[in-house]
Amino acid sequence: MFELLPEVGLRLPDRAGTLRFGMDERAAQWAVATVADVREGWVCGARWAFSAHYRGLTLDVYGDTADRRGVHQDTPGLAGIDLTRDPSTLAGPSACPVVLRGIDLFGYPAAEVADALEDSLPPSLRLSGDGLYLAAVSVHAAPVPAES
Repeated sequence: MFELLPEVGLRLPDRAGTLRFGMDERAAQWAVATVADVREGWVCGARWAFSAHYRGLTLDVYGDTADRRGVHQDTPGLAGIDLTRDPSTLAGPSACPVVLRGIDLFGYPAAEVADALEDSLPPSLRLSGDGLYLAAVSVHAAPVPAES
């Protein structure tokens, strides 16, 4: 089970530890490597990024972000975490729970998840998906700017 901890980060499954915002790349990769193979990645504006696959989910982690336009806050260390479901699994619950405040975000239809959360999402968290079940969740060190 992955547990989203807004303002903190993400608790990993199998007692692998917690990805904490601000931690360095090496510590983040080591924690994730205890449960899945880590692969280098790329995210625009981030100095480092990596991904891993775990039970039908893709975990993308990135850090040391800078915004040359000054729209977003520069963030040293771990800045963002994305969990995305494999497209072939979107017709039902996820094989691995992704939990926020005791609610399995990928375990129930999106409408039920929205009702359970009662519009109380932290500003640093974003849910996405236009099907029956949610497809992805992102949590960031700083509040996510509103989409224009």
